[in-house]
Amino acid sequence: MGVIRAAIAGTGSFAPEKILTNKDLEKMVETTDEWIRSRTGMSERHISDEKTATSDLATAAALKALEAAGVKPEELDLVLVGTVTPDKIFPSTACFVQNNIGAVNAAAFDISAACSGFIYGLTIANSMIISGQIKTALVIGAETLSKYTDWKDRGTCILFGDGSGAVVIKSSDSGSGVLSSYIWSDGSGTKPGLLEIPGGGTRDPNGKRTIVMEGNDVFKKAVKGMEKCIDAALEKAGLAYGDVSLFLPHQANLRIIESIAKRMGLNAERVFVNLHKYGNTSAASIPIALDEANKAGRIKKGDVILLVAFGAGMTMGAAVIKW
Repeated sequence: MGVIRAAIAGTGSFAPEKILTNKDLEKMVETTDEWIRSRTGMSERHISDEKTATSDLATAAALKALEAAGVKPEELDLVLVGTVTPDKIFPSTACFVQNNIGAVNAAAFDISAACSGFIYGLTIANSMIISGQIKTALVIGAETLSKYTDWKDRGTCILFGDGSGAVVIKSSDSGSGVLSSYIWSDGSGTKPGLLEIPGGGTRDPNGKRTIVMEGNDVFKKAVKGMEKCIDAALEKAGLAYGDVSLFLPHQANLRIIESIAKRMGLNAERVFVNLHKYGNTSAASIPIALDEANKAGRIKKGDVILLVAFGAGMTMGAAVIKW
């Protein structure tokens, strides 16, 4: 019997039908398509309607992942949702998803780690599988950031979109699965105005409830933090940059992705980018990209996949997966 790991059995993703293009944004704020593309790499993003909640997007992605994995909802031991845009303060979004899909035998809870939420969730579920507490889990990243966007703030409204991605992971001794992960946080990143929604919590219940960000400072912290996590996760797996078959980073900014890929010596064929279609979907970013890469045939059996993310807080994380 081989080493027990959490292997990915199926992937799924979902995005709202409505698309907001850079040209559309030109009519809303003082910006241009060329300016947005040159600084972020983004061309469009998906926007949910007023009646759609985060759990609706999460449920759609979950059902696709379950179908791809050939797993029935009642077989799940855990439903975990990474999100900072929950349906309600409580109950958790994961409980809504659990009820929607009929995962009657599962525990369900949310992870609030901003854009790193999926990697944090994957790390937790992986640890529970390795320890023998569970055998099958559904890990989801889902966000409706458009509902917390100031559409008059050109520095932030161009960046964010809505969407969801999900993976089913199962206990396996086949040799595939999560080889390592490393999560870390820099609490100094809670500085007011750096990257946050200031109001709505107990610190300021009636304060501003839209995203604020200092882009340049976030950029610097993100690059350094993700590089640290990548190095730590690869070291734990006993691997080097050259062993990575596909680099799948958080889709926040093309300049950040290119900077890290250049440091690692990875050419474009070994880096997956889809932010031009979705913008920054926070915790949904990596699982959406993972599903698209999987469906597009960019990942083959035995490949080593490297995931990395950063988020408000600042939260950071990386995971190494053998497909």
